[in-house]
Amino acid sequence: MPDLTSMSAAVGALLKERQQTIAVTESSCGGLISASLVAVPGCSAFYVGGATIYTRTAQYGLLHVAESAFEGILSSTEPYALMNSRNVRAALGTTWALSETGASGPTGSSHGDDPGHSCMAVVGPVERSITVETRVADREANMWIFAKAALELLEKCIRESA
Repeated sequence: MPDLTSMSAAVGALLKERQQTIAVTESSCGGLISASLVAVPGCSAFYVGGATIYTRTAQYGLLHVAESAFEGILSSTEPYALMNSRNVRAALGTTWALSETGASGPTGSSHGDDPGHSCMAVVGPVERSITVETRVADREANMWIFAKAALELLEKCIRESA
């Protein structure tokens, strides 16, 4: 398993140094990204909040996303992750937002994605999205891999924004 604690400590240090904040939404990571950031001592200086957006019900209820926003956008895609990042960043007024969406397994998504599929997006002074495909059905292993990839993407974007 990746060392999310060390990764989050490095991200937290960058955010604190720059006096920047972060909001997180995740689905197939189930809260691992937020948990690892909140585990950093002093996280209240940079972590504003997060949510596990696992269903459309949560999407509407927590992020207040209108049905019309989903036209032409499927979940578990980079455009969907970008939309979530933009929405949570605006809702919480943070410098950065990180969103993850996917299918950790053991089965794929209802949209035809295989298990081991996740899309992540960072929105802030730098905006990036990526897709990670493990091609394995091990749910827990995928959750850790996705969380690691999301934190790596976030750190890369923060460093790039300097």
